[in-house]
Amino acid sequence: MNVAVSRRGQAMPASPIRKLAAAADEARARGVEVLHLNIGQPDVASPTEFFDAIREFKGDHLAYSPSPGIAELREAAAAYYRSRGLEVGAEHVTVTTAGSEALAFAMTACLDQGDEVIIPEPMYANYIGFAAMAGVEVRPLTTQLSESFALPAIEEFAAVIGPRTRAILICNPGNPTGAVYSEEQMEGLRKLCLERGLFLISDEVYRDFNYSGRPIKSVLQLEGMEDRAIMIDSVSKRYSLCGARLGFLVCRSEEINAAVLKMAQARLSPPTLGQVGVMGALKAPERYYEGVREEYRRRRDLLVQRLSAMPGVVVPQIDGAFYATVELPVDNGDKFCEWLLRSFSHEGRTLMLAPASGFYSTPGHGQREVRIAYVLNEERLNQAMDVLEAALAAYPKA
Repeated sequence: MNVAVSRRGQAMPASPIRKLAAAADEARARGVEVLHLNIGQPDVASPTEFFDAIREFKGDHLAYSPSPGIAELREAAAAYYRSRGLEVGAEHVTVTTAGSEALAFAMTACLDQGDEVIIPEPMYANYIGFAAMAGVEVRPLTTQLSESFALPAIEEFAAVIGPRTRAILICNPGNPTGAVYSEEQMEGLRKLCLERGLFLISDEVYRDFNYSGRPIKSVLQLEGMEDRAIMIDSVSKRYSLCGARLGFLVCRSEEINAAVLKMAQARLSPPTLGQVGVMGALKAPERYYEGVREEYRRRRDLLVQRLSAMPGVVVPQIDGAFYATVELPVDNGDKFCEWLLRSFSHEGRTLMLAPASGFYSTPGHGQREVRIAYVLNEERLNQAMDVLEAALAAYPKA
């Protein structure tokens, strides 16, 4: 007997970041080294303070933590945000199982099934998945590579607001584009959300990866948005702690936080041991952040230099995060990424890239684009660019 899964289950998209994992496994089985530029898994060392805190943990069992997170961690996180100019207290911080859960909580707290959220595209692919899980419709607003994926004009946002639109979701700095939104653009979103009664959810996971030379204005710094602004954060990228699965939802609205707390109670608690370690990581000195930022700035510069020298490759301006969405001189990015793993190697190596089509909600968009996560050190990144350059020269032309 055939069993039909739910419409939401059917609507869940495959991850463009991980969907070629089987092809990568096959390449390794053939003895080919796979260089991973498909996933934002930093290779920079995590703060030693994280591991020190884990080692110093006392106890003979690992218990649940309070549903909104350990009080000491919430206090420490709030203090960290205040040091960045965000006036929040521990009562505004909910600890989540990574930024992923914070995003899911924000969507389900602010939107009902059938409501719409406006998201500039290309977007972090999992936004589409979280929306599908919540029964929320994504209303994409397409940005252009030729304009370095700049935020659309506020009038364009206003034009797509419909009767079921309840929120705008942005990522600043952007994944997968590296775009950084200006203070003026954030002010424009603030005015629009207040005028039209919308929530503004801002994914600020890459806040410390800013190479633009101008400060990033957080959603929590927008005047009058206390009841409508939600910031999403995570320790995965800032501290190279993807496996800790720790994030934060930060909001000043009592109503939203009350709803989020009930969701947090339903899943019991975020990872206890991860919270212990992150309390240590938050004590890392400022030079840690500065060193990581400069490391990625150098990688960004190297990547842009190498890509710009390849015939037919179109590279936008990249001001933040550690991603680049670029256009390649190929017929189809999905096919090219699969061909790299199944049919190509250069000096015993090949590449795993993320096809950019999966970062668009609009069908047919991003067909010749790929997302590159420059999370390899400069030597390995140069090797990866050697592979890409050789692959583009060898790829069968349509």
